[in-house]
Amino acid sequence: MKPRIKLAAASTPDGGEMVLYQHDRDFSIIVNGADLMHSRRHESELELARLGCQHLSNNEEPTVLIGGLGMGYTLRQTLDLVGANGSVVMAELMEEVIEWNRKYMGELNDHPLQDERVDLRVGDILDILSKSKASFDTILLDVDNGPEPMTHSGNSQLYSYQGVVACKAALRDKGCLAVWSAKPNKDFEHLVMDCGMHIHRYRVPAHKGKNASSHFIWIASEKLKNLPPGGSESRKPNKDQYRKRSKPQKSVWKQ
Repeated sequence: MKPRIKLAAASTPDGGEMVLYQHDRDFSIIVNGADLMHSRRHESELELARLGCQHLSNNEEPTVLIGGLGMGYTLRQTLDLVGANGSVVMAELMEEVIEWNRKYMGELNDHPLQDERVDLRVGDILDILSKSKASFDTILLDVDNGPEPMTHSGNSQLYSYQGVVACKAALRDKGCLAVWSAKPNKDFEHLVMDCGMHIHRYRVPAHKGKNASSHFIWIASEKLKNLPPGGSESRKPNKDQYRKRSKPQKSVWKQ
């Protein structure tokens, strides 16, 4: 039996430890001792791109923003969907994750970072969103573990009211926001509706085969007809249960 090999390690923005391991042909990334991702369990990352880009079938030159490189599965699937004239802005906070993809994991997805259609940007995706009004046909978010952060507590800002408003403003007409999550989260669904968007939740398998665990993907848009078929439609609680959220007093846009 082949041993698990530690290939590299990095510090997360919160001061935790992120470690890349290889076992035979498989890779895994562990954060503070807990599994973050594994190359055998990537079906939901592919589904994020499939569901999020489904409305682009008649768009010959779509522009897609992806938040979170991971092992490159969502990026590769997106490139396969947007066509020769499409473009993808790939935002990744940690330079080490980019280096690991180039040095160790590129063969998993035919080296997607080498594709000329990819505009790779290192940094916080919120900074990109704040400067990108009406710029994207689709935004795909696979940042941390979804609305409940695992790697960096600061990522919760992306899933806040201000973060969702920034995503909405960065979308073009008929655009869709797609969000990956390890768990369902009704509060997040209600927050997205507070921002004036329709939202459906899709339960997707983590990997192919029997007894696969589930992950979740939300697709949101100002126009209900842009959402893919299926999924579960979220509804707001009644007025007695509904808790109003405070809206930001200042614009999310940098002057």
